[in-house]
Amino acid sequence: MLTLEELEHYLLQNDSTFEIIAHQTPIHSTIDAEPYFDIKKAAPTLILQTNLGLIALIASSQRGRLDFNSLKLAFGYTKLKMADKKAVVERTGYYPGAIPLIGHGLPCIFDTSLLALDYIYGGSGDELHTLKIVPDDVVRLNNVTAFLE
Repeated sequence: MLTLEELEHYLLQNDSTFEIIAHQTPIHSTIDAEPYFDIKKAAPTLILQTNLGLIALIASSQRGRLDFNSLKLAFGYTKLKMADKKAVVERTGYYPGAIPLIGHGLPCIFDTSLLALDYIYGGSGDELHTLKIVPDDVVRLNNVTAFLE
């Protein structure tokens, strides 16, 4: 688990283009995010339980509701659902809702539609800060094992 300072240091060391945006209250919905960034560029990190263990899914908020049955078939899992909060905290050190785009330590599925954007906005590991970052850096700095088309 990375602190904000450790995340910033890691991103600087890895020549990432980013900004950490502070806000007064946690962001739990797109309505909460509107004062701080373009919600069309929001990319939440979801932690999913599969038959092979936990994975992170970084998907565009523009996708709307995800069809887990379709995802399960597309990626060859026999089991795919939202991970249990306790399992997420035990494995990553982060609570759901504060999962960072980078630093969660899980294999990752990345939504390719995000690559068309100049920046994306997502978790920093701290519920009062949002990470603004170039999508290519998110792919480069994560263990991306599959892409969501």
